[in-house]
Amino acid sequence: MSLIVQKFGGSSVANPSRIKNVAGRVNAYRKKGHRLVVVVSALGDTTDELLKLAAQLTQKPPGRELDVLMSAGEQISIALLAMALKELGCEAVSFTGWQVGIRTSSSHTRARIHHINPNRILEALKEKKVVIVAGFQGINSCNDITTLGRGGSDLTAVALAKALEADACEIYTDVEGIFTTDPRLVKNARKIKKISYEEMLELASSGAQVMQSRSIEVAGKYDIPLHVRSSFKKNEGTWIVKEAKLMEDVLIRGVSVNKNEAKISVRGVPNRPGIAAGIFKTLADKSINVDMIIQNIGKSAANTDISFTVPKGDAHSAVRALEAVSRKIGAKEILMDPHIAKISVVGIGMRSHAGVAAAMFETLGKNKVNIEMISTSEIKISCVVKQADAEKAVRLLHDKFKLGK
Repeated sequence: MSLIVQKFGGSSVANPSRIKNVAGRVNAYRKKGHRLVVVVSALGDTTDELLKLAAQLTQKPPGRELDVLMSAGEQISIALLAMALKELGCEAVSFTGWQVGIRTSSSHTRARIHHINPNRILEALKEKKVVIVAGFQGINSCNDITTLGRGGSDLTAVALAKALEADACEIYTDVEGIFTTDPRLVKNARKIKKISYEEMLELASSGAQVMQSRSIEVAGKYDIPLHVRSSFKKNEGTWIVKEAKLMEDVLIRGVSVNKNEAKISVRGVPNRPGIAAGIFKTLADKSINVDMIIQNIGKSAANTDISFTVPKGDAHSAVRALEAVSRKIGAKEILMDPHIAKISVVGIGMRSHAGVAAAMFETLGKNKVNIEMISTSEIKISCVVKQADAEKAVRLLHDKFKLGK
């Protein structure tokens, strides 16, 4: 008898009909004798709607109260799914994050899981119940509700799979698996059968929205195979697994686009030791994640320009935080551009094949797509381009590296 953790995203439980569909799938697994822990996200766009409500009251909602508000969406989902399962004659019980002992840090809206006490889940499983857990949430040392950031239900599922030593972890979504790029942008995008944790982490952190990047980190760390598949079809999806030698034969695994970043430039920065550290410590103190960084010598060797990208939602906070340090160090100005996109090509085959960067830059250049920033890792090359050129760039690179069906 297998213990399986299943996670269903918001689109999978967006309305009563879809909740009934999920209940049917879960019940079918139960009838085969499996023990099931089901992690559920908020219905459809519920989280966004709750955030809009908060925005009508304040432009700076307190993090603690924001977490209390956002966690409500998942509590609705788990109760409704439990009702749907009981209607099918399947014993089920719903739990919030704090009820199943998910202990986190105190960083509201972006908490990290510290520990899980699975005893209550194990007791319910012994009673032959399907356990339904609210994703995306936990509780900190002060017993305040916390949330795990966008896509946090993925992290809940993977962490529970580790804590429970589950036999499998299945991630259900509205697509059939991981594709070579967004199939809404490129019609001949191809479903990938197997992808390494490392490649998936790079794609997820570069804008692919199928899974949260932190959940991939945890799965890779503890070697938890993940099966990403459709809630609406029974086809096999994509397996995220350890890197295999065979995978190195594939030069590029996929192309991703992230339109949710902004570029900030601090110009006329004094070119002396410790200045850059002061700038980025200011952002770190505000829990603002910085992605790509470029430093250029300005018109005078005495000054430099520093450009970097941050999540678009943090851009205005970053500028406000930098204004004080900018005056202190004598920088000339701060510029912010929200109209950018990051395009990335990813593949572990890059380790043993040269020329990917040249092919990427040549393709974009020939088609008049200007590159504003570049960053590389061992298996990824990313470029910042104007947001208006983003979809064109994805199609060009997908064709260049022959990723289509």
